[in-house]
Amino acid sequence: MQANYIANRSLQFQVLSKNEIEEIHSAVLTTLQDVGIEVKYDPALKLLKKAGAFVNGSRVQIPRALVERALRTVPSGFALYNRQDNGKLLFEGKNFNFGPGPSTTYTIDPYSGERRLPCKQDTRNAARVMDALENIDFIMDFGTIQDVPTSYADLHMLQAILENTTKPVVHWGFDAKNCAVIIEMCEVVAGGGEELKKRPFLAIFACSNSPLLLTEEALEKLFFMSEKNLPFVYVSAPTAGATTPVTLAGTLVVTLAECLSGLVIHQLVREGAPFAMGGVTGATDMQTMAMSYGCPEFNLMHAALTEMAHYYNIPLWGTAGCTDSKTVDEQAAAEATASIMMSAMSGTNMIHDVGYTEGGNCSNLAMLVMCDELIGYTRRLIRGVRVDDISLALDAIKRVGPMGEFVTDQHTYANFKEELWFPKLMDRHPYQRWVVDGSIHMGEKAMTRARELIENHHPETLDSKTSERLEKIVTAASSR
Repeated sequence: MQANYIANRSLQFQVLSKNEIEEIHSAVLTTLQDVGIEVKYDPALKLLKKAGAFVNGSRVQIPRALVERALRTVPSGFALYNRQDNGKLLFEGKNFNFGPGPSTTYTIDPYSGERRLPCKQDTRNAARVMDALENIDFIMDFGTIQDVPTSYADLHMLQAILENTTKPVVHWGFDAKNCAVIIEMCEVVAGGGEELKKRPFLAIFACSNSPLLLTEEALEKLFFMSEKNLPFVYVSAPTAGATTPVTLAGTLVVTLAECLSGLVIHQLVREGAPFAMGGVTGATDMQTMAMSYGCPEFNLMHAALTEMAHYYNIPLWGTAGCTDSKTVDEQAAAEATASIMMSAMSGTNMIHDVGYTEGGNCSNLAMLVMCDELIGYTRRLIRGVRVDDISLALDAIKRVGPMGEFVTDQHTYANFKEELWFPKLMDRHPYQRWVVDGSIHMGEKAMTRARELIENHHPETLDSKTSERLEKIVTAASSR
């Protein structure tokens, strides 16, 4: 028998029908053409007017043809490279990759458990932990540090990241001038500007302001990265019921209008420059007026946004592995699991904010370590059931026969490591063993693991000459 077929190779689901996708797209085009967007950057206004948009002051109405042109010229994906072994992450199709987030106000001290403001050492520690975690694919700063000049914290955070990991980086520059310094730093590490373009290991992101406002700060960065022909991520961060309509479909329309207007400008600057769109699509809790990172609507909107990105054939930046809980508890595990599974099964390409608590206000290494385990669990689910001659195991079944055992059979030895997933934190021992080991709960285990990685993991570091050049660049930029 020659069996060579696959059952359920990739678990996926869909929240929008084809008709609903087309209805949303039509509503987006109507919004861009009839309502328009506010554009607070003169070079962008000039480009849009020259291309055929209707410009009245800072209000711009974008015809359908401009959107369709941008969708034709934007690449369907791009790659970010690992500096150590030239491996790469592909942000295209339904490939999914996980990473932490940036810019939290607070962090949890991994030793004292104190909730406090982040410092540069926290960025170093986080980068080292992320470098070690096998299911964290790309790196972000994991909290805005407060022990350096505020205007240049982004440069200091990137320096700390580059010195403690070789994984790809997604970063944010506070403004276009800082973006220029960030790219200069990366060119030093890469060995030159052309080398960085050939094998980029960094993408920059910027955000619109909902509803329907493209700021000067964001567009300056968009222009800079498009001109450099380096990967750029343009993100909308709406809150349903506050900055966008309370209905999920209405929020999707505003989110996509912001993303596609950014895409139009980006491709007018340089056709074919690498671009990803994104959304941190939250919902307002009408009891607390807080933006929820753990509600079901949060996950539904991200799944729907992913389906729209697939329809447009554009990479998508999404969110998962986060919680509204204040600590690593049952609520955190439940909310993180739901978002990780839905994002992965949707095929969101760049999934960030892994390890966030308090609705995105606090970074927590214990949460990050736990989510690394949950991502591994999810990856095994999505691999599905392999069906071929080896997995059907007919030879083993015949060999063992009725009333036998498979523990010692050669088929088990040959296949168990590939077939079965093994946790690092989840406990499968008998109750008595759990008690003997200290009755330790998941949050405590995860933080202990984070401390072990901080102290014992030794990532590949930059050579001393490169480190000195980075230090000089950051010091010079800070002095300016």
